[in-house]
Amino acid sequence: MAGSRTPDRVLIAGASGATGQELLSVLRPTDLAVRATTRSYANVDTLERHGADEVLVADFFESADAVAAVEDCDIVCCALGTPPSFRHVTGGKLVDRTGVVNLVTAAVAEEVSHFVFESAIGVGNSKAGMPFPARLVVRGSLSAKRDAETALRRSGLQYTIVRPGRLTNEPPTGEVVVGEGGDSVSGSIPRADVARVMAAAPFTPDARNRTLEVVSRDGLSGTPTNVVSVDWADDRLTAAGERRRL
Repeated sequence: MAGSRTPDRVLIAGASGATGQELLSVLRPTDLAVRATTRSYANVDTLERHGADEVLVADFFESADAVAAVEDCDIVCCALGTPPSFRHVTGGKLVDRTGVVNLVTAAVAEEVSHFVFESAIGVGNSKAGMPFPARLVVRGSLSAKRDAETALRRSGLQYTIVRPGRLTNEPPTGEVVVGEGGDSVSGSIPRADVARVMAAAPFTPDARNRTLEVVSRDGLSGTPTNVVSVDWADDRLTAAGERRRL
């Protein structure tokens, strides 16, 4: 039973995406074993070079692939997302919904100890944090992520839903503003900061069973409300076991 032992194996679902690769970089110096997934065999060597201990080629539209991905994993970090296309507008069969729900279902059966899901500011009650024109462009994806969030909350799993603002490829800032309650914070955040938050969440009591909006302090837009203090326990994210606040 995964939930009864010390977590030591992490699944990164969607590891070939930008946030997924940042997660690999964050977890590389730790003592955690990392299984990474990708949809393409062409990405296997790259993910191994980035620090994955094991790479699995998986299509999360297939429930059997989701089951294989979570086998023997204690923690799931889900960074699945639909590449830019017309489906962001129209919705339909999106990995943001179908793939994530398949992964949640498999995680329940495997009794993983914690499930971390990368959603987005703009989803559900956080829609005010994304400008209206942008919401129109990605309304299908936002709806899919909303359904995935709902499935995770209802699953019975211990979870953290991370809703980042507009993602950038800037270096990590280490200065993250966290809001809760939907209409809380807006702005941008480097993917590297999102990755560190996601990696720390399973070891952070303050983050359990919460939906958190996150932006960087430098990327903050407007006046934040409903800001919460989270003592990110990222001692497992360094080889030396140092503990610090993000």
